[in-house]
Amino acid sequence: MAKPIDYELFPEGVSRGGLGKFLLWLGFISLFLLWGVYGAFRILGWGIGETNLDNYFGFGLWITFDLAVIALGAGAFFTGFLKYILDIQPLKDIINLSVVVGFLCYSGAMLVLTLDIGQPLRAWFGYWHPNVHSMLTEVIFCITCYLIVLIIEFVPLVLEQKQLNKVPLLRSLAHNMHVAMPLFAGVGAFLSTFHQGSLGGMYGVLFGRPYAFREGFFIWPWTFFLFVLSAVAAGPCFTVLVCKTIELLSGRQMTTYKVKTLMGKIGGTMLCVYLFFKFADTYAWITDILPRAGLRFEDVFHGPVYGQWLLWLELGVCGVLPAILLMVPALRRTPFLFYTACILNGLGVCVNRYVFTVQTIAFPAMPFDKWYTYVPNWAEIATSLMILAYGAVVVSLAYRYLPVFPQEAGLNKQDP
Repeated sequence: MAKPIDYELFPEGVSRGGLGKFLLWLGFISLFLLWGVYGAFRILGWGIGETNLDNYFGFGLWITFDLAVIALGAGAFFTGFLKYILDIQPLKDIINLSVVVGFLCYSGAMLVLTLDIGQPLRAWFGYWHPNVHSMLTEVIFCITCYLIVLIIEFVPLVLEQKQLNKVPLLRSLAHNMHVAMPLFAGVGAFLSTFHQGSLGGMYGVLFGRPYAFREGFFIWPWTFFLFVLSAVAAGPCFTVLVCKTIELLSGRQMTTYKVKTLMGKIGGTMLCVYLFFKFADTYAWITDILPRAGLRFEDVFHGPVYGQWLLWLELGVCGVLPAILLMVPALRRTPFLFYTACILNGLGVCVNRYVFTVQTIAFPAMPFDKWYTYVPNWAEIATSLMILAYGAVVVSLAYRYLPVFPQEAGLNKQDP
């Protein structure tokens, strides 16, 4: 009996579930996708007034979401750097997934920015009429160039799809692009490092916003380096979580636990480095920067929404605790504790981006100001979920039809 056409598209040596079940899964995801598309249509048609953003809160859920996914997508450039530049060979078994996750995070961030700029038809102004005195100019060029690099890194994986790889020209193109991958990994690491840093530097230069303002290190405020370190700490752990999610949904093992714990150890090491400088930054902020602004530590917090609990959540629960779990071998070898640490690590960078984005603006910087509370509305939530749904669709298609996991066939030997 002839094999189903869909079966012929699967990666070599592995099996997948039935097409009907897969289409049902895509249909479920599409509900969120369509809701987000409707929200995007309303926003692009009627403007930012469809959201809860205003002249006071120009940054809100979208920028928080944008900065968070960019940080979580840092696993792509950092894993690529470790694999292709430092030649850490075990990472070859998860590098493909890192590229897919990075591509989704950065392309999703660009989609969010398209909505957030308010006048998307003028999006090209940032390239053609750049403000050379703004850190955001560097961000827009670096993030665009790095997205192009990620597309270049993603293309060989697509060309290795079983049917496409039978075409000699495409097979040769994929092989030659793999040969050049160390070059793209190096360029990607350079571009991503600078735009991650400039996103942090943007907050650090806000001298009228004491919650975010920091002193300089050479020509950069030291938030430049803190954002880079927090991203490379969270990125590898987020890649592990995506891998584990695929395993739970598919009921199959994608890569070994040893590879995952290696990624976790790398993330934990960078988290320890980040926490060392973050605690030093927090101490300097409390004892020097705030007093010079005429403020006490408790003045920059307000009520339950902007309370001190956010700081302790970020540094303690989502900082010190996952660092310990990831760095102590016995704890790291315990799956429940390991995956909990990865979740907390990712949550910590999200909290960090939230407070720098929203709490910085909510603080009454002028004597006539007062604390304002920002709550995103349905349009912002719907479009953010749209980006997550977009990512889920692409990951699902990549899992089903692309050779993302080199170890999968050997780990699931019951497959044909």
